[in-house]
Amino acid sequence: MRDFVGYADQPPTIRWPNNAGVAVNFVLNYEEGSEYSIANGDGRSETALIEVNAARVPVGSRDLASESMYEYGSRVGFWRLARLFQDRGIPLTIFAAALALEQNPEVAKAIAASDWDVVAHGYRWVEHYHLDEATEREHIAKAYSSIEKSVGRPPQGWYCRYSPSENTRRLLVEHGGYGYDSDAYNDEIPYWLDVDGTHHLVVPYSLVTNDAKLLGGGGIENAADYAQFLIDSFDVLASEGRSTPRMMSVGLHPRVIGHPGRIAGLMKFLDHLAGRDDVWVARRSDIADHWRMVMPAKGVAA
Repeated sequence: MRDFVGYADQPPTIRWPNNAGVAVNFVLNYEEGSEYSIANGDGRSETALIEVNAARVPVGSRDLASESMYEYGSRVGFWRLARLFQDRGIPLTIFAAALALEQNPEVAKAIAASDWDVVAHGYRWVEHYHLDEATEREHIAKAYSSIEKSVGRPPQGWYCRYSPSENTRRLLVEHGGYGYDSDAYNDEIPYWLDVDGTHHLVVPYSLVTNDAKLLGGGGIENAADYAQFLIDSFDVLASEGRSTPRMMSVGLHPRVIGHPGRIAGLMKFLDHLAGRDDVWVARRSDIADHWRMVMPAKGVAA
């Protein structure tokens, strides 16, 4: 059943750590190597989140340009972003498609050596609403074990490609290893659900403050506009955050924001946050843990 009400006109009044009004979470979506490809047995190449609006290679043939654009993310973009966040000492969350980490042990090693938290972004970067229940259950379990093997620690949360299936959340709870999911775009703070008698935390994500807007007619075409959009979004949330907690998810992709002409916009936004006392820049797991502590689930769950 859909919930159109949420917190309505009575939002929580709790504070983030250090009395901050806004929690900002930077998410690096690492998908390169797990996308649709002939090599992965999909019978076609990936057409989403690349530098052209439509595929130019016939379905069934390898799109070497698409493959190469994805490889840029793993070969160059990831490392540029990793250096940026490490040099500035800024927390980062990795939304990792498990197969992508299997394909690039060097990236997995870098994540393992960091204090970044990891969210499972599927075993493959494929739409879960196309999977039957048995296959989806297998993907959820395989993603968990694969990521744990690749980086030495399991994923703490879950996020599908674009949209979950009608079974996803129930299957996550059934699995038992995922502390929350981010398969929702309907709020700016976490909330609890009852899933078959089990309390389950949802930490919403956003496709609004996402670098995908820089591709495919998303309405933002350059680094300056991207930076200003993030700054404007944060400033409104910061104003509201004086009375109620807010959360801002900034979704990043190595093959998109990892290019020099785009990452400059991200740098400007990071400069805007620097030194402020009204923001808590945190990993997604930190946000989930804080919410459990200050806003525990109510009622009795099985």
